[in-house]
Amino acid sequence: MQGRNEVSDSAEEEARRLLVELRILEGTADSLRQRIAFVTAALSDLNLARMALEGIEKEEADASLFVPIGGGSFIKAKLADKDKVIYGVGASVSIEKTVNEAKEGVANRLSELGKTRLALEQQFDQVLRKIQEDQTRFQELTAQYRERERR
Repeated sequence: MQGRNEVSDSAEEEARRLLVELRILEGTADSLRQRIAFVTAALSDLNLARMALEGIEKEEADASLFVPIGGGSFIKAKLADKDKVIYGVGASVSIEKTVNEAKEGVANRLSELGKTRLALEQQFDQVLRKIQEDQTRFQELTAQYRERERR
């Protein structure tokens, strides 16, 4: 009888450990999901910048443009200089660059963020696999526990 209790106690301990691990993994998955969403939004923003820079190259100086101001609203503006743009370099700092330099900077950021998103997605997949493994093991333990209780 004591051997049966020891098996039952170790199964209970494993079940408790799995529950704690599952909670931690679910929190990790939520955090990764949020980070992926943030990186995806940044990629979308950079793709818009890339397209805008490509569009500016095709325009003539003094061309009329619609400039987005947020909320689906635009202002009409004239393109004063098609060769130079103000490019954000981070930490609320912007500098004047040529369109080609800005395009290169945006392309580099897109590449780096793409790699970051890929790494986050891989981590997310690993966490989901571990959650599934733990859930399966927890279900096995609870089924064994119910079977022992019936006897």
